[in-house]
Amino acid sequence: MRLLSPSVTLYTEMVTAAALKHGDADKLLRFDASEHPIALQVGGSDPQLMAEAAVLGAQKGYDEININVGCPSDRVQSGQFGACLMARPMLVADCVRAMRSACDVAITVKTRIGIDDFDDYDFLRTFVSTNAEAGCDTFVVHARKALLKGLSPKENRTVPALNYERVYRLKAEMPELIIMLNGGIASLAECHEHLKHVDGVMIGRQAYHQPWFLTELENAFGTGNAASDRHEIVQRMLPYIEYELAAGAQLKHITRHMLGLFAGLPGARAWRRHLSENAHRSGAGIDVVETALARLPHAA
Repeated sequence: MRLLSPSVTLYTEMVTAAALKHGDADKLLRFDASEHPIALQVGGSDPQLMAEAAVLGAQKGYDEININVGCPSDRVQSGQFGACLMARPMLVADCVRAMRSACDVAITVKTRIGIDDFDDYDFLRTFVSTNAEAGCDTFVVHARKALLKGLSPKENRTVPALNYERVYRLKAEMPELIIMLNGGIASLAECHEHLKHVDGVMIGRQAYHQPWFLTELENAFGTGNAASDRHEIVQRMLPYIEYELAAGAQLKHITRHMLGLFAGLPGARAWRRHLSENAHRSGAGIDVVETALARLPHAA
């Protein structure tokens, strides 16, 4: 993603505060220096544990610590973090205060617009204002409510209706806050429209399934120095892949994130198939990627 866009802010997958305390924090927090600016997304509800996680993230050099109040999975709910915490704004605010007191890195919150039957503007505004009073000035708002029972996490990313207007209203009524919009954004035109109302957009599935979209965003909103050739991107990945393999990584864990690079172009299916069928094999190396690349017309 960083090769595609020099200036986009990247977010990690969510890691729990408990995992950082009791697990291999060095492994969980490791990232490449080229990935800056990068935000660490943390899940949890214990202010002390969250503060300790923030300290670890700050020590590792993350540019932002983001509290996940949006994930609806059963596992997350059982751990009392993620979207269910929208119903406990004061507890999230306690985490914000503890984390801000523990480190100097920006503490932000990613949330939904509502959960289950708590699905109106006042509910969202109360949650945001409570945490703003605790010192959080940046909120990434996924413009869908989360249904904590009856839908899978995957369904929660698409089934509940999007309500961008509610997020627009939040920014209009609380202009002092930085409000970022997330959810269903798949085109440059949509980004331009949203940015008339909010301060920024977060791209999730579109950037993952069609990563070349990031080059469009870079040219429109960033440095203008986006990558121009997908083959070159793959070539520039090869030294990184070799480095990671030498450190014990498996090729499939890298190439699975590259499958969509040629989406929509001639040869894309052959690229995906070769990686999918061969990257998992024992001892698989960069030759697998080079062979997959050779199956594409260079015009791609």
